[in-house]
Amino acid sequence: MADTLRRLTNTSSFSVLQDKLESWHKDYHVISCDQNLNRCCELIELTAKIQGQLFAILNLTAAEGGQYAGVDTLKTRLLPWLGTCFSMARPTVTDDTSLQLIQDSVEKDRKIKELSVSHESDMQKMETQLCSTRIQLDSIRAELIDAQKELDETRSKSASTLFASEDEILQLRTDLRSAHEQVDLYKRKLEVIDDYERQIRLLRDEVSYLTTEKAMLQERLVRSRSPSPSPRLSRSCSPMRSESPTRAQLTNSSRHARLVSRFSDLYAVERLEAQSLLRRYIADLDMVQKIIFIAVVESFKTAKLAYRQFKLRVKKTLSATHFGPESLEDAAVDYIVRNLDLYDVQASVNDVISAMNVNPRISFPPEVDFVLISTLIREACRVAFAMQTLDPPLDLAFASDGELYNDSKYRRSYDSEFTAPLVIYHVWPALAEGTNVVVKGEAVTRRGVLWSRSQSSRSTSPVRSRSLSPTRSLVFNSRRSLSPQRLKASHL
Repeated sequence: MADTLRRLTNTSSFSVLQDKLESWHKDYHVISCDQNLNRCCELIELTAKIQGQLFAILNLTAAEGGQYAGVDTLKTRLLPWLGTCFSMARPTVTDDTSLQLIQDSVEKDRKIKELSVSHESDMQKMETQLCSTRIQLDSIRAELIDAQKELDETRSKSASTLFASEDEILQLRTDLRSAHEQVDLYKRKLEVIDDYERQIRLLRDEVSYLTTEKAMLQERLVRSRSPSPSPRLSRSCSPMRSESPTRAQLTNSSRHARLVSRFSDLYAVERLEAQSLLRRYIADLDMVQKIIFIAVVESFKTAKLAYRQFKLRVKKTLSATHFGPESLEDAAVDYIVRNLDLYDVQASVNDVISAMNVNPRISFPPEVDFVLISTLIREACRVAFAMQTLDPPLDLAFASDGELYNDSKYRRSYDSEFTAPLVIYHVWPALAEGTNVVVKGEAVTRRGVLWSRSQSSRSTSPVRSRSLSPTRSLVFNSRRSLSPQRLKASHL
């Protein structure tokens, strides 16, 4: 009996019966009458099975109790329950009520049939609409396939057109490159032609000057050969003859004012342009200003040396044929003033850059070159060279780091300490005429600067030789003007 009870407990038959009852209660108004009847029969069958198992347990329990055990319980509970369940109930429905129920049932059957017919018609309509929708979907799919084919064809055509366009673009770029090369070639030819024309003008001026000199020499030669003593007397008595001023002496004051103004323009224009170029590669403004100052000082030194060499060559050339009333020195200076274009400024620029490359006071990034400020160096060399033709010549005042600040020579920079007595470094040199300062320079004065730090910073910037990279190399010698080294007696 215990095994049978355990199996009934494990199967959870009453839980299944309760779940089915709840499910039927939820779906009672949704499902049809046949389905409700099937649910009810299913529950009756399940209840019968459970009752059969319970009766089996009841039988086994009664057998285990013996012949007389449990008799009272069976008499008082089981037998009365069985009597009430199997007794026939008395009908309580009248004839009129049964007729009404039959009519209601017929009416419900008729409504059910009408609903089924309408449901079938609706289903047919929905099937018809579904078929038409499927047909439309098939047509749309066919159109989509056609559109996809057209899109593929368009893509293929566009790809071919794109390839053709790329070929045309490459060809146009090649043509443009060749056109640029031709333009550059024509520009170089035009520059060469300009150089030739300038040289022709110089040569014409030289020819006219030499023609005048020749006429003067011939006239003097005729006078020297004539037996009249008056020319000899006038030639021997040079103090009695008044010397006429040369062109250099006549234009000295105007050239002086123009060169002083040009020196001020170098400070206001070319210096700032060079400073902006250097600041792209050097973040330290102090180092940039030091580089510019040293470039100007080296330019003046190189230009003065070039002027002395140029003057020596001119004097050597003129000494053989000079018979003029002016001295050989004045004639040489006058010739230089007339022919400042013969100054080989590019050679001086190269010398300045070479001197700056080995200067231990400045450092420079190795990826760039001092050619960046070649415009400033070139203009400074030209101005310095022209200043040497003045009487007296203009030159830069002496300057050194750590000197005592002189208010007559310099003005302080905006970032200076105005109570500091010593000059840390110079921004721009002063222009002097002898011992008189013509144009003030600019200097930086600060306190508390350790000279040991300056010396250590100089030692950390080794001397480096810089060569121009192929991308930044400048062809300087292609358009170089007539060098003073190529002067001959026939040109004078």
